[in-house]
Amino acid sequence: MNILAKSEKTAPIKNGDKTTWSESPYLIIKGFLMGSADIVPGVSGGTMALITGIYNRLIFAIKSADSKAISNTFRLRFAKVFEHFHWKFLLLLFTGMILAVIFFTRIVPLQVYMFTHPEIVYGLFFGLILGSIFLLLGEVEHSKRNWRGILPLAAGGLFGFWIVTLVPTDTPETFLFVFLSGAVSICAMILPGISGSYILLIFRKYDYILTQLGNIGSADTLAAALNLIPFILGAVTGLVIFTRVLSWLIKKHYAVTLLVLVGFLVGSLYVIWPYQDREFEDIVRSVEVLPISDPLVQELLERDGLGPAPIYPAPSYKRIGRVINQEASFEQFRKVEVETISRKLVSSTPFLPWVEEEKPTKAVDIRGGILGMFAGLMMIGGISYLRKAGPNSEA
Repeated sequence: MNILAKSEKTAPIKNGDKTTWSESPYLIIKGFLMGSADIVPGVSGGTMALITGIYNRLIFAIKSADSKAISNTFRLRFAKVFEHFHWKFLLLLFTGMILAVIFFTRIVPLQVYMFTHPEIVYGLFFGLILGSIFLLLGEVEHSKRNWRGILPLAAGGLFGFWIVTLVPTDTPETFLFVFLSGAVSICAMILPGISGSYILLIFRKYDYILTQLGNIGSADTLAAALNLIPFILGAVTGLVIFTRVLSWLIKKHYAVTLLVLVGFLVGSLYVIWPYQDREFEDIVRSVEVLPISDPLVQELLERDGLGPAPIYPAPSYKRIGRVINQEASFEQFRKVEVETISRKLVSSTPFLPWVEEEKPTKAVDIRGGILGMFAGLMMIGGISYLRKAGPNSEA
């Protein structure tokens, strides 16, 4: 069944990395887009890989880290490793992703804007993904737009919608379940439209994994490292198995596979819709005991006082906890707990801002959401160019 237009068929699969250095700027930009998407819950790097036209190459590049590459590495046959492993492609993508993480955490703090201006941030990604869906579907031959093409698209959409609407439940922290969480979440990170961090939220392991990572470098480093072992093993196992399954599907059933992946994008629009009533849970990440005369304590006291601290629209913040020795005769001898708080998304319910009955009590930036979606749609022109850019593009 030849569903896709001839220009959009998968590029022939060749052994070794065929990436050329002339592709560097294009692949770094595509990696940058992937990195920016991974920062936003509900959006995945796999989404951007599919949109920018490098999804197939990414899957086969990951798959190239196989037993042959590992065997040659242990035998110190580095020339054969570089010949077989798609290191150049992954290096350029990884460079772009690192640049995105630095840019959107140090220069433009995207995670902060997700709390202060969620309508604009999510509106941008909603418009970008919505426009990309039509861009990808526009490649399908008119004569092949029938029920055979609709079925895999609908199946992907329903599965993606089901995943993003699952309600988180309490789960155990046993070796097997943490292993399973790692395996499933890494598969979700590869799939477009499904966020690995969202899967961890569903499995109730998002906070658990972040806590263990946060303990690295502290007195609990050894315990945290041991707790992360099953997650890492699960992620590696899931990555090895899933990339092989996907690469086989791409080789044998490319058209159907791509339509299912586009369906995932359709299903993900539910959770990326900019107007959402989001509920967060404040989690105490760490507690530090400081004298009340400490500059940080004085700054927090000036901001909040000793009463209950307000909730701030930020991914993390510090607040004053309880006074340790309130009976101290002199105030300068008193000590207080300074808590580092992280905010975790626990539920998200979309609503229509122009329907009064559905609007939440908090203020909603309707104009910001519309502008964000418009900006995302306008980016499709650049995305269309990126899909065709580079000598080894899939398009």
